[in-house]
Amino acid sequence: MQKRNEEVQTTRRDFIRTTGAVGAGLYLGGVANAADSKPVKLESLALNGGPQAITHKVESATKWPLYGEEEIEAVVELLKAPNYEPVAEFEEAWKAYHGCPYAKAHCNGTSALTSMWFALNLPAGSEVLVADYSTWFPVVPMRFFDLVPVFVDVDPRTMNISVEDCKKRLSSKTRAIMPVHWWGLPCEMDEIENFAKEHDLVVVEDASHAHGARVKDKLIGNWGRIAGFSLQGTKPLPAIEGGIGMYKREDDFERATTYGNYDLPKTFPEGSPYRKYQGTALGSKLRIHPASALLAKIQLSKLDDRNAAAREQMGRLNERLTQLPGLTCQYTRPDIERVYYFSNMMFIDETKAGMSRTAAVEALQAEGADVKEYTWTLLHTYPAFLEQEWWRHMPVLPDPETLPGCHEANRTAITLPYFTSDQPELVEQYVQAFEKVWAHRDMVGKV
Repeated sequence: MQKRNEEVQTTRRDFIRTTGAVGAGLYLGGVANAADSKPVKLESLALNGGPQAITHKVESATKWPLYGEEEIEAVVELLKAPNYEPVAEFEEAWKAYHGCPYAKAHCNGTSALTSMWFALNLPAGSEVLVADYSTWFPVVPMRFFDLVPVFVDVDPRTMNISVEDCKKRLSSKTRAIMPVHWWGLPCEMDEIENFAKEHDLVVVEDASHAHGARVKDKLIGNWGRIAGFSLQGTKPLPAIEGGIGMYKREDDFERATTYGNYDLPKTFPEGSPYRKYQGTALGSKLRIHPASALLAKIQLSKLDDRNAAAREQMGRLNERLTQLPGLTCQYTRPDIERVYYFSNMMFIDETKAGMSRTAAVEALQAEGADVKEYTWTLLHTYPAFLEQEWWRHMPVLPDPETLPGCHEANRTAITLPYFTSDQPELVEQYVQAFEKVWAHRDMVGKV
């Protein structure tokens, strides 16, 4: 169904939205103009021998971490005069940035998260609400402290823990809730805070994906009683390897520090019950390497600017892509300021898109797009949570049929690259690739 240019003017998106390129399934390579005397040029899919939409290849487009001369020179100076001063300097910078009273750097995020469970000193058998759609790092260590993970569904629009499902899984043993800010999108912490207060639960944040993100202008990490961050090399604040815990209460800080630092109890106030553990600590040796602390301090000074640039560029891309039928990104409330980490997560509703996720991804890949189907292995399916020998109190495993959000996320999610530098031409070509595939969706692949 084609009309002469003199009779109708339309944009590519209007055309794609309303017609799906009809039976012909053709991509409009330009916008119709009433002055045109020739038909608009149409392009075939790359799958069918047409030209690729993405020709601008930039190896540095997703490079991470971004270290420069400042980081190199600082590490070289440290090598010339090895010392531990960068550790305290980083911790002070972290506290100043977040406005928190206590922070302790660790050798990695897992050790920071493990230390927080020791710090809380919850009764044996205490249940902790955790998203099934999350990582093992803070969950497996619960077994060391006789805690019980209770696996909870997520909101498929955000991939974050569902407060509504948390309500269904409460018991007389529930003592804490651990939100994970998945792929840089903060959980709705005001709702979680209200839920926790109502049921007298401790809020423990796994903030390893969301350095510098905010909810209602309050930094992530400041919502929970304790928060743990990873500083691993792929994270928004990369130190190659490292982690940090932040604490609102002095007793939590001292107890967490004593778990992994044999040489620091002497620095606690005279009345601290943990001073006597100087020389032995109560767990392991988990302190951060000073070179990692040095990198983390420098990267922290650049965090806000980089996050802002990422939000602008990725937001611009996603705003255009989500005009296409059936394509959405992680839902972000207006009062939430997200960050980006590793990937740009989107979702395909196959019915609205008019083609299967698999077919869409295959067509996009042929166009040169680094797009993949995304499926996450739910935590409760791992052997570590199924075998009695590892737990004095077994995890509470969900009926898979009670996890519709997790299943919907796995059925619909795709990943796009997170562009870590300014890439206007590449962004434009990604938009063109998606528009081209959507214009052909009637012939790409049926649901």
